[in-house]
Amino acid sequence: MPHDHADDAPPHSLLPPEPALRVKALETLLTRKGLVDPAALDEIIETYAHRIGPRNGAAVVARAWVDQGFRARLLSDATAAVAEMGFTGRQGEHMVAVENTPAQHNMVVCTLCSCYPWPLLGIPPGWYKSDAYRARAVREPRAVLAEFGVTLPEGQRVRVWDSTAEVRYLVLPMRPEGTKALDEAALAGLIHRDAMIGTALVEPPA
Repeated sequence: MPHDHADDAPPHSLLPPEPALRVKALETLLTRKGLVDPAALDEIIETYAHRIGPRNGAAVVARAWVDQGFRARLLSDATAAVAEMGFTGRQGEHMVAVENTPAQHNMVVCTLCSCYPWPLLGIPPGWYKSDAYRARAVREPRAVLAEFGVTLPEGQRVRVWDSTAEVRYLVLPMRPEGTKALDEAALAGLIHRDAMIGTALVEPPA
């Protein structure tokens, strides 16, 4: 109950413990104070979750798979390369693309908070922001990948990239076998968010 607390309890102690409820409580408080417009907030969420979302990143990866010149530019200067496709904005100012190969699998984490390339991947998933993922991805990446259903060959090393406020990463996954006849749009349809974080592989079409 709201009054079941000590008089000197910090204000945040009145918020519910569950993250979703905490967010809702804060949103309600800010709305009542006239600091947040719920309609504008809904529009921002809709934009990043659906219109900006992982489809942008998938389009970048598919372009790199079919256009070797673009692939080279992406690996050399990802910020400029993705801007060629019109993908720019906050949380995507300083991009680095890292390529998966048979020798190396790449995986992205933000150990300090949840830095993430919003213009390419949309809103970060809950697990990406969790303490468990942020801590364990660095210490035991193969175990974390196994929990995502990814088992890598013994000879393939795993490199973990720590995203920061200055640099955000995009994993360029390996193109799956059996996709030579697919065009760029069809390839983009195979690519999902987790593969561009490095916690999944792109599977060939069924």
